[in-house]
Amino acid sequence: MFNSFDVLAERQLSGGTLTREDARAILGSDDGALMDLVAAAARLRRAHFGNTVKANYLVNLKSGLCPEDCTYCSQRLGSAAEILKYTWLKPHEAAEQAASGIRAGASRVCLVASGKGPTNRDVDRVATMVAGLKEEHPHVEVCACLGILKEGQADKLKAAGVDAYNHNLNTSESNYADICTTHEYADRVRTVTAAKDAGLSPCSGLIVGMGETDEELIDAVFALRDLGSDSIPVNFLMPFDGTPLEGTWLLTPAHCLRILALVRFACPDTELRMAGGREMHLRSLQPLALHVANSLFLGDYLTSEGQATKADLDMISDAGFTVLAPAGAAPVAADAVGADTVAAHACAADACCSADDGGSSAVEPASAVEPASPVELAIRRRGAGTALAPNA
Repeated sequence: MFNSFDVLAERQLSGGTLTREDARAILGSDDGALMDLVAAAARLRRAHFGNTVKANYLVNLKSGLCPEDCTYCSQRLGSAAEILKYTWLKPHEAAEQAASGIRAGASRVCLVASGKGPTNRDVDRVATMVAGLKEEHPHVEVCACLGILKEGQADKLKAAGVDAYNHNLNTSESNYADICTTHEYADRVRTVTAAKDAGLSPCSGLIVGMGETDEELIDAVFALRDLGSDSIPVNFLMPFDGTPLEGTWLLTPAHCLRILALVRFACPDTELRMAGGREMHLRSLQPLALHVANSLFLGDYLTSEGQATKADLDMISDAGFTVLAPAGAAPVAADAVGADTVAAHACAADACCSADDGGSSAVEPASAVEPASPVELAIRRRGAGTALAPNA
């Protein structure tokens, strides 16, 4: 056991491996130790990523009507959430959406489609989109997120120019049956492994705040470490009305920071993204979280609205960070990125914006933490699938 979080950071910088006891101590630490925890995690973040923040941008290629029953998802089978529903975007539509995010400063575009997994025709469709995107923006990374892959599909995506593949584990193996019954945890592990074997950079992460215990959360983080995920997005549950987890508010901003710190200590040199739900759960602690996480999504999410892109860029700059430029180019100041795009879309955004989505422990489960009051969840009504300008 370590004497302080700073000592733990020194151990991790020297190549140490986080233990379960260490992880319990991080999640069980009190508010009085929160700044010490963040400062120690920041040592790891800066050692591996300096003062850069990687900006990612989501393009929802196909929204809603998914046959899977994942309890957290607004696009699930039987969802009554009043989200946008549309079939595949045309290649030029996808390219236009992606270009908006790139102009705003994104160095990675994430192409996402609802469903259990793609058909071979779907893979060909995405390959066409990627080819056009790479021709126009050759230095931008492309990540695909299409669900569970069949044999040979990862290789086709790699050959088409896709750089990374996202498929989240979401929770621990022991908790998985409680959040989904139409596929298994092992299906997700196999897909991430297939993507990695095909030469795609594996991106896999979590959704927290679904009622998991601390032990289940630790299991999930350690599984991601063992899987060798290059990028770990941490999503904070957005409890959409019309889904089984409607009204589930189990997180506090401080506990969200502890969760991010756990991932940073477990995987010091891995890209850590504060992803969906950060605005409503981290709230005013988002700038502090940038000292732990080194990546975020600009703009909106798949079916919900994020905070204004200009606010994100201002937050990055005000916290003393710079936006990572594509292809290893020199970083640029956040306040110098996306100015034209922000100005061009400010009126459209204002017009449609309202005020992903184990055993016993000595530490209380995350669900026992007193939650913050619920906040409004704004359904996305702009960008992909609409005639309105995106939040970029």
